[in-house]
Amino acid sequence: MSENKVKIKVTHNVVHLPAIALRGLVVFPNNVIHFEVGRTKSIAAIEAAMRGNSSIFLVAQRETDTEDPTARDLYAYGVIAEIKQVLRVSEDLVKVLVEGKTRAKLLSLDGSGKFLMAEVRTAPVRGIAPDKRNQTEALVRSLKDCFEEYLSYSPQISKDVVYNIVSSDSPLYLSEYMPANLLFKFEDKQAILNESTLLGRLEKLLILLHQECDILSIEKDIDDKVNVQMDKSQRDYYLREQMHIISEELGDSEDTRAEADTYREKITALHLDAESEEKLLKECDRLARMQGNVAEISVIRGYLDTCLALPWHTTTKDDLDQAHARRVLDKDHYGLRKVKERILELLAVRKLNTEVKGQIVCLVGPPGVGKTSIARSIAQCMGRQFARMSLGGVHDEAEIRGHRRTYIGAMPGRIINAMLTAKSANPVLLLDEIDKLAGDYRGDPASALLEVLDPEQNRTFKDNFLDIPFDLSQVLFITTANDASTIPVPLLDRMDVIELPSYTRIEKFNIARRHLLPKQLKNNGLTGKVTLTAGAINGIIDGYTREAGVRSLERTITAVLRKCAQKIAAGEAETISVTAPMLKTLLGPEKVKPTFISRTDAVGIANGLAWTSVGGEMLPVEVSVIPGGSGKIELTGSLGDVMKESAHLAVTYARVHAQEYGINAEAFKTSDLHIHAPEGAVPKDGPSAGVTLTTALISALSGLPVRHDLAMTGEITLHGNVLPIGGLKEKSMAAYREGISTVLIPKDNESDLYEVDEEVKKTIRFQAVSDLAQVLKAALIRPAHKAPRPVVTVPPATQLIAADAGAPKEPATVM
Repeated sequence: MSENKVKIKVTHNVVHLPAIALRGLVVFPNNVIHFEVGRTKSIAAIEAAMRGNSSIFLVAQRETDTEDPTARDLYAYGVIAEIKQVLRVSEDLVKVLVEGKTRAKLLSLDGSGKFLMAEVRTAPVRGIAPDKRNQTEALVRSLKDCFEEYLSYSPQISKDVVYNIVSSDSPLYLSEYMPANLLFKFEDKQAILNESTLLGRLEKLLILLHQECDILSIEKDIDDKVNVQMDKSQRDYYLREQMHIISEELGDSEDTRAEADTYREKITALHLDAESEEKLLKECDRLARMQGNVAEISVIRGYLDTCLALPWHTTTKDDLDQAHARRVLDKDHYGLRKVKERILELLAVRKLNTEVKGQIVCLVGPPGVGKTSIARSIAQCMGRQFARMSLGGVHDEAEIRGHRRTYIGAMPGRIINAMLTAKSANPVLLLDEIDKLAGDYRGDPASALLEVLDPEQNRTFKDNFLDIPFDLSQVLFITTANDASTIPVPLLDRMDVIELPSYTRIEKFNIARRHLLPKQLKNNGLTGKVTLTAGAINGIIDGYTREAGVRSLERTITAVLRKCAQKIAAGEAETISVTAPMLKTLLGPEKVKPTFISRTDAVGIANGLAWTSVGGEMLPVEVSVIPGGSGKIELTGSLGDVMKESAHLAVTYARVHAQEYGINAEAFKTSDLHIHAPEGAVPKDGPSAGVTLTTALISALSGLPVRHDLAMTGEITLHGNVLPIGGLKEKSMAAYREGISTVLIPKDNESDLYEVDEEVKKTIRFQAVSDLAQVLKAALIRPAHKAPRPVVTVPPATQLIAADAGAPKEPATVM
């Protein structure tokens, strides 16, 4: 240090001294303390003090992170100290040993020089008034008692500090020595230094010491609990070690503890909710406690492996680009324009609102129209994983929710198995044939699906096997059905229904040419070796298949290719081009015979339209009048109750309006009526055959023929009004397939024509009718010049024709 002296100016107890701003440190009078100095101004202040009389002013700064403090950043009271020793460690670090001398108040601070220069006034603590001596004595005793309690929690305090406090009775000494040497926060120490009266200091010190005792007591309780837990853990460790040694001695060397530890690490890495993680960790503890030869170990392993294999947080990023989706759909499927538009709308909504949940699509249509392949295409469009589960014939609730692990051979339900297969938390999950669900005494699987398909519940779906919630809210569920009417209403209410219509002849041709034929050529190894002409494909469609979809068409094409493969393999030909005339040689005679419908204008036969779960069908109705009867009505053709009622309505209408159509009213008393719907083995029911029944009946009774190129559908009332029906799209497809030129539909069904295929609307003329008079006017052929003739009593009986053997036999036909 420099030998030059710094002049210290003293005026009326006001002193100008170099100053150091202390960080987190408070110095008290009559206490020796050492600390390190690193700031440039602080080192300069020490050098200046050493050049003077070694006196320096030490004051704590309010915030420890302030680098260049001013008077506002410092506390009002500090200590004038004497520097006892200085040790320079480096250019930037000095260690100082100082002794506090006098408490002083900071008046002003000059920081413009190389070091802080403070103007301070000595401020010793005021003594104790004579009348406060007893109170002071009581405070000193309380302080010592509280210090003894403090010692019970902090035995690490130096013996010298303990002796100095216990042996001293000086209130002033205790008020300065105790806060200087006990582990209080520097703010609390400064609060004691700021106190100007000795009595106030003792009171604050006592309060502070009590607070510290309370805090230390709580810390000790916590430490005791931690130690107890550690002791228990050590005990468990020793016991597990003993079990391990015993297992090795018994020859069971399988280490279940290490296996349980591995499971614990994997479970912790999943970051599940607290309840689920706790349950899985308990299973790990059970595994660790078991011997390797216990049978239940395999159950626990299977459970934990299933839980760990689930895609808890594994997701794929959605690709919702409209152009990409359209390309994929057009590549995989021909036609289905309206279906594709609905799917693109669904993807557009998801693109605009990525948080949308709960969209459950139900694809409804006849077999073979591409419902399953549409679902696969949706998954491909979105870039999601695809999983399929068949619900046909499922009659046990446990198939959906899984079995409880208390049962032998328990396993998770089909939903969880599908998620395991998809390996993604947001796959496209296809629930196939949801209309084929069944229920029995083991529960109703349809009710179990309510939770799965409800967006408000499926985020916490709990499989009976897992017994912990799994989030299904990110899954895009797609269901398929042939008949939406058989789906339970609560289940159907959760779905967005998209109907897939039957294919037209042109659509079938293009599907066969673009998709089915290339696929089967590749499967049979005939690519480049066999071709099918357009005539051959149309010949297969018309002569060997009759269906709404294309499954039979694909099977028939495969049969043709097998025949060709046999010839090529036998060396009879290298390449084959299949033409229409060759089909009879390859497949035999045509299997699809013409449907029994009226192909010529005939009396007593009308062409009706029916809807079935496999598409629309033509349903002709025949009526014969049998003379010499008693007015009996015979109904045949496996007619249901509703259809029988429609027949009685038709008879009533005919009797009421007999005169309008030249029918003798006595014929109803003297003749029997036989009403028949061909394909008698197939049950038929529903109200929409009402107009067909009435037309055939009026024709048979009046002798007026019915147009053969006209078909009709509609429910009738007692007064002859025509009511709307369902399934118009499928019924119109059946009429198109059979070459019908005109279809009579109820007036209220005109809006349904929007759903009818454009090709069908171009080919067929749809005529809306509101009453039976309009139906009969359009359907019956009246003579061009009506000549007088006798009133018909009994027209010739119409021959009953057997049902066509080639038509599809559905177990039920719904009108």
